[in-house]
Amino acid sequence: MRIGALVKQSFIDWEGKIVAVIFTKGCNFRCGYCHNPELVLPELFNRSSDISEKEIFDFLKSKQSWLDGVVITGGEPTLHPDLEDFIRLIKAIGFPVKLDTNGTNPSILKKLIQENLVDYVAMDIKNVLEHDQYNKVANCNYTDLVNRILQSIEILKKSSIGYQLRTTVIPEIHTKEIIDRLKSEFSYCNYRLQEYREGVTVDSF
Repeated sequence: MRIGALVKQSFIDWEGKIVAVIFTKGCNFRCGYCHNPELVLPELFNRSSDISEKEIFDFLKSKQSWLDGVVITGGEPTLHPDLEDFIRLIKAIGFPVKLDTNGTNPSILKKLIQENLVDYVAMDIKNVLEHDQYNKVANCNYTDLVNRILQSIEILKKSSIGYQLRTTVIPEIHTKEIIDRLKSEFSYCNYRLQEYREGVTVDSF
């Protein structure tokens, strides 16, 4: 795993839990509002050393008595071919795992759920589920982009684990009409609107 950062204690990344947060390097989206450009853009994340898995696991083993779980975020964690093995080692220590994902790798998401490797999933919904609208935010080259997102949503709906869908509201993109459509589309589940934050973003580069 290419790990860019470790937050050793967070009260906000998994509701009701005190967690460690592991940030992976690399993403297949280029969302302009993203405030983790150092995890998304290769010209930035290749400048810094990766955090070793040994450092991660040594820390987690030392905190078994006071952490409630581990969140894996990014970047996009499902891009990493060793994600499954990495999570297995976390679970072996005894921690539940929450995964943050953009939903573009439904087959990996399905396998992680089937293997009982994730206990909760937070999935970003970038925009209404139409290719041109969605890609206004994602800026990626998948021709089947919306189909991938729809598959991941269906996997979560059919699973027995908890999940949250969430949208960061970008003022110049998410009009009132679009927000109303999103709220209606996902009224059946735990859907959350997140406020856009100013600061250093992917667009800054």
